[in-house]
Amino acid sequence: MKAAERLDGKYLVSTSDDTLTAEDVALGYRHLLEVERCFRTLKTDLDLRPVYHHSERRIRSHVVLCWLAPLVARICEERTGRPWPTIRDEMQRLQVVAYRSPAGEAQQCTEPTADKAAILAALGTEPPPRYWGLQPGTAQSQA
Repeated sequence: MKAAERLDGKYLVSTSDDTLTAEDVALGYRHLLEVERCFRTLKTDLDLRPVYHHSERRIRSHVVLCWLAPLVARICEERTGRPWPTIRDEMQRLQVVAYRSPAGEAQQCTEPTADKAAILAALGTEPPPRYWGLQPGTAQSQA
């Protein structure tokens, strides 16, 4: 019982790599928690469910995306100085609307606010154009 009480409120982390210091193991565990937090956030935002892949190509692609998503989120945090949930919430309000009529098609982006423009600038990204994809329709005049 005394041995168990000493571990109350503490984590026990072990590794099979004898070359790592205790600090490296603890830091690696903290990074793992951060990756898992990012992945949970992305799964929630994208409303993802478990997907079972059977081909090696799809499994590799899934693993790369699982690795890439938190990396992109972390880069965004570093460059903007803002936490990922704040960046995500702000940028989700930047929307594109598609207009279609017999006269043609067009896409229009909402005007970026000062916060969105600051995030885009910190990431070295130009704001999307206000209008694009203008295509004349095939409206025929009826006599």
